[in-house]
Amino acid sequence: MVKPQRKSIIFVLIVTALDTTGLGIIYPVLPQLIEDLANTDISKAATYGGWLTFAYALMQFFFAPVLGNLSDRYGRRSVLLVSLLGFTIDYLFLAFAQNIIWLFIGRIIAGITGASYSVAAASIADISTDENRTKNFGYINAAYSSGLIIGPVIGGLLGQFGTHIPFIAAAILSFGNFVFGYFVFPDTLEKSDRRKFELKRANPFGAFKHLSKFPTIMSLIVAMFLMAIAGHSMPSIWAYFTIEKFDWNAGLIGYSLAFLGLLSIIVQSWFVGILAKRLGDDKMTIFGLLFSIIGYLLIAFSNVEWLLFPAMVINVIGSVQRTGFQSIISSQVSKSEQGELQGGLSSLLGLATIIAPPLLTMVFTYFTKDKNSDIYFAGVPYLIALFLTIISLIIMLTNYKSRKTIPKKE
Repeated sequence: MVKPQRKSIIFVLIVTALDTTGLGIIYPVLPQLIEDLANTDISKAATYGGWLTFAYALMQFFFAPVLGNLSDRYGRRSVLLVSLLGFTIDYLFLAFAQNIIWLFIGRIIAGITGASYSVAAASIADISTDENRTKNFGYINAAYSSGLIIGPVIGGLLGQFGTHIPFIAAAILSFGNFVFGYFVFPDTLEKSDRRKFELKRANPFGAFKHLSKFPTIMSLIVAMFLMAIAGHSMPSIWAYFTIEKFDWNAGLIGYSLAFLGLLSIIVQSWFVGILAKRLGDDKMTIFGLLFSIIGYLLIAFSNVEWLLFPAMVINVIGSVQRTGFQSIISSQVSKSEQGELQGGLSSLLGLATIIAPPLLTMVFTYFTKDKNSDIYFAGVPYLIALFLTIISLIIMLTNYKSRKTIPKKE
């Protein structure tokens, strides 16, 4: 039994890594592409970038529970493959975009089918035990981060030959990922563990109602939601922030994101296992939140480029909080409901993506539109992330204390 489980984990990690590589390719060149198609400057391009992410997240908010519930009924494999095809179509729209509308169409398609990570997470939960759940979630987060090494480097290099080229590469990679998954990805959900598809549970509001059945972890879900908003300050703002403040180019942005990805792999594949064993999920999550606070503070007030690098290291170490939240929450749910849980969490994280990019990019635009203004401050989005992380830490500490004093129901 060990061998098939190990094989399944390897397949899930490879699919996740390849899929994220496709996403990472587009990050360094998206600001320039928006500038070209919308004929605008970098400050206003950030707002367009936020609304593009909003379009993706809005679709994911409504469709992630549907796909999660479908994976509980038909298995993880088929839903994952449909997701990969959706991303392929999205990248083709981005690659051949003639105007800004094309970008929005592509993002909407990707949002409808974009369940690859949530289904992969459900697959990991299917084949994990109480002893290795945290470590396995650390592995999938490491695989996710590995794409942030390969993708941005490829995107930064290819972006020098034209802003459309990286999207073509992403489309090829995503389709190759689909072919790979079709031939080698085994389903991790046994037929005996599948359940009937119910439309009333396959919507974001039904999913939220389902999550409310677990009062012990509801506050943790809220904290995870706030951290998801805070976390968007990196992918949504980083390129615009470094261009505005330090005049970075696509190549340097790509290398910095690759650096973040490399750190994430080390942290998620190695450091998470050490911390989980020595501290446990709860204390590891608290540890991560404290480091995130320091990281966001340093980025917000960085006035010299070299300060960004220790800030990134500290921030990535803080990302252990995400794995901690995942493990604690996932441990409360049976296998037959993992797809619904992950779909519900994806919907919630989709809601964070609906709120965060437009909010953070509009705040960034407002505080950077006039360099001579008294209110000019490019680091404001990271102050918002700092504030949300502090709230999450307070929630986590309160929840941990209550679970320590109240006996857990079996």
